[in-house]
Amino acid sequence: MIHGTLSKGISINFRLATSWHMYSACKAPSWTLKSRRFQMSTVSAVQIDVVPCLKDNYAYLLHDTEAGVTGVIDPSEAKPIIEVLKKKDLDLSFILNTHHHWDHTGGNIDLKRRYNAKVVGPYADKDRIPGIDVALKDGDTWMFGNEKMLVLDTPGHTRGHVCFYFSNLKAIFTGDTLFSLSCGKLFEGTAQQMWTSLSKIMALPDETLVYCGHEYTLSNAEFSLSLEPSNAALQSYYIEVKELRQSGRPTIPTTLGREKACNPFLRVLSDEIRSTVGIPPGADEVQALAAVRARKDKW
Repeated sequence: MIHGTLSKGISINFRLATSWHMYSACKAPSWTLKSRRFQMSTVSAVQIDVVPCLKDNYAYLLHDTEAGVTGVIDPSEAKPIIEVLKKKDLDLSFILNTHHHWDHTGGNIDLKRRYNAKVVGPYADKDRIPGIDVALKDGDTWMFGNEKMLVLDTPGHTRGHVCFYFSNLKAIFTGDTLFSLSCGKLFEGTAQQMWTSLSKIMALPDETLVYCGHEYTLSNAEFSLSLEPSNAALQSYYIEVKELRQSGRPTIPTTLGREKACNPFLRVLSDEIRSTVGIPPGADEVQALAAVRARKDKW
């Protein structure tokens, strides 16, 4: 078995069959996460655990049961990750970061020292990722145990942001590029960069599971409804999101198909959104996204 290896130029493989597992993890310091479990027929041996961190962050623990490889994506702090690893009697092989912000990398050094784990992150941000060992570029593929991971450059939120796409799992880890019903703030990038990044993600299959970096969905749903109140799919999703949050359950993962139907940052061609925000009729997608982002920043 090969794991932690890198290759380039591999095309995305869209498979029809998929399998995934999602389990609740430990309690976060300041909020509660109750169990939300899904299980489908086995094609992949990878289990995915949602680990709440800080106030509203999510880290994701991936464990390939066949290869015996465990990794964590975007550990903002070490303690919750260590608690889950102890509970499941697992070692940690890899730490993967989508971007350099402290609330996605804060646990890197402690976890690396404790487990001798390798840190994997974006090449464009290699000087800002604590403890980085492996720097990946757009289009690189990297083996996590038996699973192939494709790296997508997705700047906009930061200049070096990447997303990790596992075609066999039909799952993408989007960090702060794409949230459920929103996208990341443009701290270091432009609206053009963000639209290009979102377009890359939108090219993936609708059934792709989206694992993002924060639990922002309820607030994002309220904002989205303020722009597109007649969107029936969004109305239905809002009810579901409220029920999930009221019962302490995560709204993540979402699906790309649902985001295309409900997320205003992916729906910048919507006449209703354009009318609400006051986007000129001739404005292109980039101009429209910039206008929606500016409205969200003041929300």
